[in-house]
Amino acid sequence: MSPEPRSRTWRPDWPCQVASVAGQQRRGRGDPTYRVDEAGRIWRGVRTPEGPATLSLEARPGAGEVHARAWGSGAEWMLDAVPALLGADDDWSAFEPRHPVLVEARRRHPHARLGRTGLVMESLVPSIIEQKVTGQEAFAGFRMLVHRRGERAPGPGADLRLWVQPTPAQLRTVPSWEWLKMHIDPARSRTIVTAARVAESLERTAALPPEEAERRLSSLPGIGVWTCAEVRQRAFGDPDAVSFGDYHVAKDVGWALTGTPFTDEEMADYLEPWRPQRGRVPTLIGLAGLHRPRHGARMSPRTHLPARVTGP
Repeated sequence: MSPEPRSRTWRPDWPCQVASVAGQQRRGRGDPTYRVDEAGRIWRGVRTPEGPATLSLEARPGAGEVHARAWGSGAEWMLDAVPALLGADDDWSAFEPRHPVLVEARRRHPHARLGRTGLVMESLVPSIIEQKVTGQEAFAGFRMLVHRRGERAPGPGADLRLWVQPTPAQLRTVPSWEWLKMHIDPARSRTIVTAARVAESLERTAALPPEEAERRLSSLPGIGVWTCAEVRQRAFGDPDAVSFGDYHVAKDVGWALTGTPFTDEEMADYLEPWRPQRGRVPTLIGLAGLHRPRHGARMSPRTHLPARVTGP
């Protein structure tokens, strides 16, 4: 039997879109650290600074409440973090849509918020795995890493098949051959292990201004602009973070706002007037479901395992 959970009832001062904001932390439909049950409750397995936690979020829009429960040694920390996770720290008041497409998207999504976890490694590890590969390959690699080296989430987590990501110490012990079996190539696995060695320092960047946090993150080999942006969006809730280098973002932003896909350089120039709110532009475009038509064959997943040689 699971121990009794700690709980809190939070009353946001806006119609909080719990599923949409919490879903910003999800890494693919098969994310083992994220579940939605039949009643629509959201479950997360989280490694907090106080230890692992299972978090349950239940939206009660009729009462204007969010009911949260948490289990494990990190339960209190997790409950304290619920408002920030669901966007309480986010402020859209300085953002001017300007473009008719963005004006309409904002009108249709007036309660959109960016959540923040304050947990750098939780965002950084899957972001590194997602570097320069297909989503299918990245999500599969993350699932294998969590299943092989993570742990079951506390309380009801086992029954829900909910997991918590590995600790930095566990990441440092993964041998090279095991990374390959998870289809994570040496460049990305080296980056993860390097980050795990300085995990405590990286976690402290959550309290720094975004520019300084990015400078420290990008000082590690293998962590560039795209990876920093992915972390800034999720861990920091940074409204200026834009995923330059993404296969789709620049093309979709250009297509939605001008009818012509952008390069990264063109997107950077176009978004400059929105600084320090640039990240809200692709956010609104994504919420509106606007993306250029997809043509041609999908990118095939790569394999990082040595090929078997047959024949003479």
